Amino acid sequence: MRNYTQLTEDQRYQIYEDRTLGLTQKEIAQKLGVHRSTISRELKRNTGLRGYRPRQAQQLSENRKQQRTSTRIPSHHWLRVEALIEEDWSPEQISEWLAINEAILISHEWIYLHIYQNKSDGGSLHQHLRCQKKRRKRYGTNSRRGQLKDRVSIDDRPSIVDLKTRIGDWEADTVTGLQAGPRLVTLVERKTRFTLIGLAKNKSAEAVTDTIKEMLSGYHDVVKTITYDNGKEFAGHMDIAKESESKSYFAHPYSSWERGLNENTNGLIRQYFPKGSDFSLLNKRDIEIVINKLNNRPRKCLEFKTPNQTIFRINPPVALVS
Repeated sequence: MRNYTQLTEDQRYQIYEDRTLGLTQKEIAQKLGVHRSTISRELKRNTGLRGYRPRQAQQLSENRKQQRTSTRIPSHHWLRVEALIEEDWSPEQISEWLAINEAILISHEWIYLHIYQNKSDGGSLHQHLRCQKKRRKRYGTNSRRGQLKDRVSIDDRPSIVDLKTRIGDWEADTVTGLQAGPRLVTLVERKTRFTLIGLAKNKSAEAVTDTIKEMLSGYHDVVKTITYDNGKEFAGHMDIAKESESKSYFAHPYSSWERGLNENTNGLIRQYFPKGSDFSLLNKRDIEIVINKLNNRPRKCLEFKTPNQTIFRINPPVALVS
């Protein structure tokens, strides 16, 4: 008795090409090393109105797999998954967190299929998936950079900061809404990924400095260094350092990768506040909701613990949902 093995997407493309060349089902089967009944079954089950198309065949196969999976996994487990999707957790975060904390085994591939099936049924779960957009390269000169008073280069930053072995090393940046409106100020702790977001009334150094001071007012015991980019809005870095008893460092001009964590976090924040958003319409509660979502989301780099768990040993509220 032969063991049945499902065809891969690459094999489906090969079937399509061989049929175009006029090969028989038997010849295609011999070429792929499968039984000819496998080819017959594949063509019968996955041929649409426009003939056999490999991408459509793959999708039909995955849909059937999802339907079988749904029957194997209890409905209350899928409800649990959907609750976490609605918290904006990624399928990988959900899969790993459920396995570690609730002994529920559902692969992230199955969760993706569940989301896509929900979308085809008219559901909205797909709206909680993060969308990665291409970054536009920024051109220009460095003439307006590197003019901050008392600026200390990242080259002089203690090497321990690069290791991410201690709590207290932060990265700072701003996020733009409407060009002339308020700015979001973001701070991320490098080891724990703990994130703070503040709202400055404009992009002036005075407004940004006051906002950062307020953001850090309750966290001075976990602030050792802050690494900024070279924007003039950070001209008040010495006042911030004095109040928080920390040290300031600056990345090289146009070297965003030196603050990669902050750049990535800003991308996550854009899921909630897209480009062109009017930040003047935001209130403190709006920002707190996003802070809580980011800090209660498990991270792969933290072995699927959350930033709150890592820095303050606070379990995510969603863990209490039954």
